[in-house]
Amino acid sequence: MSAQYDIVIRNGRVMDPETGRDEVADVAIKGDTIAAIGQGLGAGELELDATGKIVCPGFIDLHGHGQSIPADRMQAFDGVTTSLELEVGAMPVGPWYDLQAERGRVLNYGAAAAWIIARMAVMTDFPLEDCVEPLLAMGNAAKDPRWSTDAATNEQAHAIADMVAAELADGAIGVGIPNGYAMGTGIKELVWVCDAAKAANCATFTHVAFARNTDPQSAVEAYVRIIGLAGATGCDMHICHLNSTSLLDIEHAVTVLKKAQDQGLPVTVEAYPYGTGSTVASASFLRAENFTNVTGSQYSDIETVRNRRRFTSREDFLEAGDENPSELIMWHFLNITEKPEHQDLLDMSVTYPGGAIGSDAMPWIKPDGSIYIGEEWPLPSDVSAHPRSAGCFTKFIRDYVHDWELVPLMEGIAKCTIIPAAVIEKGTPQIARKARLQEGMDADILVFDLDRLTDKSDFSNMVQPSEGVEHLLVNGAPVIRNGLLVEDARPGRAIRR
Repeated sequence: MSAQYDIVIRNGRVMDPETGRDEVADVAIKGDTIAAIGQGLGAGELELDATGKIVCPGFIDLHGHGQSIPADRMQAFDGVTTSLELEVGAMPVGPWYDLQAERGRVLNYGAAAAWIIARMAVMTDFPLEDCVEPLLAMGNAAKDPRWSTDAATNEQAHAIADMVAAELADGAIGVGIPNGYAMGTGIKELVWVCDAAKAANCATFTHVAFARNTDPQSAVEAYVRIIGLAGATGCDMHICHLNSTSLLDIEHAVTVLKKAQDQGLPVTVEAYPYGTGSTVASASFLRAENFTNVTGSQYSDIETVRNRRRFTSREDFLEAGDENPSELIMWHFLNITEKPEHQDLLDMSVTYPGGAIGSDAMPWIKPDGSIYIGEEWPLPSDVSAHPRSAGCFTKFIRDYVHDWELVPLMEGIAKCTIIPAAVIEKGTPQIARKARLQEGMDADILVFDLDRLTDKSDFSNMVQPSEGVEHLLVNGAPVIRNGLLVEDARPGRAIRR
């Protein structure tokens, strides 16, 4: 007798945050769809044992900058089935999607419209064809910084908003607004961009304008600006990495944001469980003359990703950024190993009620500073990124759910699945079939051992995959099976509006 299903996951603890389902059951898959959930289901062509393991929806990462096969593979071991580039985005978005499809992807993928690249195109002569890697384009465009430092004229601002609207019409998932990299931007421009997002029924994804502890231009002022835009335009405003842009003012920021949400304003947040951020060396907020006074950090708290060189002074940092504006760096903005009060601040952002977990996963970088997109597995030992590129979600579950018991397991899974899905679902109908372990939904499924689940990547050895993911299915195809990578798996699909 032929098997009734393609795959059956047997005897796992099935957990679905949307419905609250929590029971030991089998999960059967036919093609790319969850066909049945229950006891004693029929045979599958492939049977996967999940006894003693958690079976839940695959994690959705709203904030993944890697967007490549090596990045996908490392995030697969982190439980991720959908990795989206929404903070920076891409432009033009059509060719970006075409490139991903041509390369083949392990995980589901997608991008927002890159507002900041529209600024480059309108306010300077930066060519769009140089924007295939959007994060690095921000560094490459540093030679003419008007897009970063200047307010747009009314004519320019309308042109920027029109470019964004065209990208939304071409399938971009919302609008990426890394405002902190273009602090000269005026409110009129942002209102018109948010109007375009609202008209398309989608969200913006914002790296807030300011990252400092003191007025003027404090992080709290930046959050009040986001709240004001939400109220003035009605646009859904999603705040990226609440932890890293709040610095030492997280408690005040959390209070302000919670009050705004209590009033019904469409503001959402995400955070990652690290006190170290990462960006490019040309980032204007790191180059400010009063950087140390307003952030509480020293330049020795900043180091390069590829060779871990610590900077000695502002002059040293400026020289490195001028020489290579796209140099990826890490900024240790919290000292959680030596200052318990810094861990408390981080916890406020990570455990924020209704907040998502988002990795801000960085691309994998070769020793020469270029992006590694090869298919060698395990990853070459000399590439680097940030530990969050390999272990964000597993670290969150291990620390906050399993070890510290600050977040219940079902809520922890929700912060990685249904909560991020809700941010984009209104404008991206495909997501209504994901982030749910229910019959008829897409078979993006994670099976993990709660007692073994842990991140392994650290700042001295970043290429260590996380442990504890037993099986991972993307659109019904195994990507990880019995804890091992299925190296030829390329089941990832485009997520578009």
